[in-house]
Amino acid sequence: MKARGAWRIAKCWPASAPFVLAGCGRAPSFDILGSFFPAWLVCLAAGLLLTVVFRWLLLRIQIVIAAPILTYPSLAVLITLALWLTFFR
Repeated sequence: MKARGAWRIAKCWPASAPFVLAGCGRAPSFDILGSFFPAWLVCLAAGLLLTVVFRWLLLRIQIVIAAPILTYPSLAVLITLALWLTFFR
C-alpha cells in the first residue's frame, strides 16, 4: 500500500513543482556601504522620514492633529506599505 502512495506522489511531483517553487527567488535587498539590507527595511526608513516631513508640514500650516499617538504611527505604516507596494509589488 505504501509503495502505491509513493508512486502517486512521485508521479505528480513534476506537475506540482512550479507551484511549490514559485516563491523561490532572489530576495529584494540593497547594498549600502558593502552591507546588504532587506528592501522592507529601506522602505521603513523612508516611511519614517516621510512621516517626519509630513508632521513638519502640518505644523508649518498649523493643522492640529487630535490623536497624534495614533495618527503618526498609522501614517508611517501607510507610507511604508505604499512604498513597498509601489517599488516591489
